[in-house]
Order: sequence, then C-alpha cells, then structure tokens
Amino acid sequence: MRLFDTARQEVVPFEPGPVVTLYTCGLTPYDATHIGHASTFLLYDVLERRLRDLGHETRLVRNLTDVDDPLVERAQELGVPYTELAAAETARFKDDMAALGTLPAWREPEASGAIAEIQRFVATLLERGHAYRSGGAVYFDVATAPGFGSVGHLDEPTMLELAAERGGNPDDPAKRRPLDFVLWQASAEGYPTWDSPWGPGRPGWHVECSVLALRELGETIDLHGGGTDLIFPHHECEAASSEAVTGKPFVRHWLHAPMVRLDGTKMSKSLGNLVFVSDLRKRWEPAVIRLAVLSRPWRQDWDWDDGLLEEAAARLDRWRAAGPGDAALDEVRARLDDDLDLPGAMAAADDAAAAGGGVGRAAALLGVDLAPGTGG
Repeated sequence: MRLFDTARQEVVPFEPGPVVTLYTCGLTPYDATHIGHASTFLLYDVLERRLRDLGHETRLVRNLTDVDDPLVERAQELGVPYTELAAAETARFKDDMAALGTLPAWREPEASGAIAEIQRFVATLLERGHAYRSGGAVYFDVATAPGFGSVGHLDEPTMLELAAERGGNPDDPAKRRPLDFVLWQASAEGYPTWDSPWGPGRPGWHVECSVLALRELGETIDLHGGGTDLIFPHHECEAASSEAVTGKPFVRHWLHAPMVRLDGTKMSKSLGNLVFVSDLRKRWEPAVIRLAVLSRPWRQDWDWDDGLLEEAAARLDRWRAAGPGDAALDEVRARLDDDLDLPGAMAAADDAAAAGGGVGRAAALLGVDLAPGTGG
C-alpha cells in the first residue's frame, strides 16, 4: 500500500506491522454530524477495511473532545448543561456513523476522562523546560521544539494567520512567542474546571489529543490524521508536545482528509452552511450517502451537490442488479493500495457490473452492503 503523507508531502509506502495503530481526531459534540465529518471518517473506514483485508489487526482510536470552548458556548446559547449537550450529540454522531456502516472504533475516549493524565503530561513538560507558567496559564514553548512546523511545512506568517483563525490567540500578551500554545488555562464562569498545581482550570485543546493518543496507542502511532483544517495548529502542536515528552517520533504517517464545500465555501458551523447526515438519512438510505461521499478523490477539496446522491443511487442499483460475486475484487484492492484511489475503485466495480459480474465482495470492501435497505 502507498499513501500520501502530509509531513513528507509525497506518496510513500505504508508498511505497518501486524497490528496497525490509527488515531483520528473525532467530534467536538456540540452539533450534528455533517458531510465534512463523514468524509473524514469514511476515508479512515475504507483504509481500515483494506488493512483488515490484508490480514492486519487494526486499532483505531477516535477521541471525543468534550472539554472545549465551542461546546460550552453552544450549551450556554441553548440554556442546557454542556454535559447534556455533549451526551446528546455524541449519541447522534454514533448513530449516524453506525448507519453509514463505519467499523466501530477500537477505543473512543473522552477528554474529560483523562484530566489526571493531562496534568502529569503538563508537569513533565514544565520539569523538562518545554513549558512555562505565565498569566495564570501554562504554555508550551515552541522554541524548545526544533521540529515544530514539520507536519504542515507552513511559513510563520501563515501559521500566525491560521492560529488567529482557529483559536490559537497569537496576540495573547502572556505568551513569550505568538505561536506558543496553551497547555492549561483558567476557566471562566460556567466553564468546566478542575483543580491543578497551577490553579483551577481546564486543559488546552491540543494537549488533550496528545495524552489520549499516547495513553491508548503508545509513544509512536502508525497513522494519524483528521481533516486538513487540523494540520495547523492542532496536529503541529500535538506532535511537538508529544515528542517533547517521549523523545520519540509521535507519528509515522500523517493522512488528512479534504475539506468539503457548499457552493464553493468550506462547510463550517460558524457559517451555517452545513449538510447534516441525519437530515440526508430522512430521504436517502445510508448506503447511497456513503457512496456519494466516497466518490470524490480524497486528496482534493470538493463541493457537495445533491446530484451526487442521484449518481450514487443509480450506482447502487447497478451493483445490486449485478448480484453477489467477487468480480473486480482484485482491481478494487489494487486501486485502494494506490493511494486510496476511491473513484478508480468504484469505476472498476462499475465496469465489472456492466459486464454482468457480481460485485458484492468489492462493494463490501468499500463498506457497502448490497442487500436492499441496508447501510454499510
């Protein structure tokens, strides 16, 4: 198998051992699962299915960010406890993922369940000189991380711009440097808070994934990712602090899913231009939604269009009409091994079905059960 690696910026062999460790940043559960989420998690799902098909055991960890400002802010808008909102949206997310046929995560830890480990992690960084206390918070000192920037290969002006857009607060006067990032911070009224050696407060976002990944999968992970919007600052900061603690490479292979747009604009909660999986499920069976999302090349940002559902429904009908069988299975395997060429894999199944071959096993490798009315 050959996959594009974000850090190396090229397609390289992916050759893990018998047990493959995978980490993908999961949901901040303050709103429903949208097509952008589905695009990321379905990409990982097909990868995991092919790895299992190759004989590997897979251990995929997908965290739930239940300690984060957007969650609390949304709960305050709705007038409900943030824990109640998190529980409700987590349940809806899991229901959507199950309907779309994703394999269950090996572990799905919550940030709130790792506070003690996070505090030990922060204490270690302070002891080793990689962090400092200032203004009632604890920050990571990026000057002590010589590899900082090696995941995304962005110049400093771009990193500063993205940090400002994505909650990094580069203008924070308590920081030594604008790109330093918070590890522990005081909590405003109504926000979750825990006692700590540095005063009551809560963890920063990046350190949560560092600790959960290290706790669940060990010091070096085979493959890690999420959407491309997480490359900076989240994954850059996550890697820097993790390697400062362990002294070892944090990730062997970085894989990032593209952004999904609507009418040329990236889908985001702040813009309100989201297409929710739960809404689509009222009109389309899950297998159609899955095929529509997976029909696009995974390394290119793409635009959602309801026409993709019409095309996916017609494709599903053709595959079902062809019936069971292993036609195109080897070609689909080869396409997936070639940098997860999803359109190529689907085209191979299309050709086989048109020639009268049953494509049930090829469809199953893509997570599609051809039994009528089923999901993945």
